[in-house]
Amino acid sequence: MRINHLAVAVAALAYWVLGAVWYSPLLFARPFIALMRWTPEELAAVQSAGAGKEIALALLGSLVVAYVLAHFVKFVGAETAGTGLKVGFWLWLGFVVTTNSATFLFEGRPFGLYLINIGYNLVGLLGMGALLAVWKKREARGFAYQS
Repeated sequence: MRINHLAVAVAALAYWVLGAVWYSPLLFARPFIALMRWTPEELAAVQSAGAGKEIALALLGSLVVAYVLAHFVKFVGAETAGTGLKVGFWLWLGFVVTTNSATFLFEGRPFGLYLINIGYNLVGLLGMGALLAVWKKREARGFAYQS
């Protein structure tokens, strides 16, 4: 099984878009802002500063996550949505939940904020895991490499 770079790019873009929707007024913007305990002045500063650099870095981060996840999917031989979901879940539990737990505990942030953040990661990793497992590579196109 080879890494399908087009699938990685699509998975990364989907994860990035999920983040934009997750933290938007459509889903969790209001509770996120409230749980961040920003003053009106801090919120205004965050909103007026623009987020060009942050958006670009978030997209780059999504690409790294998708690429690493693709390697795990390849390593375990996941070729169905179910096995891709399992890979995404176990990586979420083993890395996201644990590392965010330590941060949550030592920063003293509200538990709801922790749940919003790890929830985004869970949905994203599950979706990307399923997508990366089922998206079959067309060998003739040359988008993959053997590693």
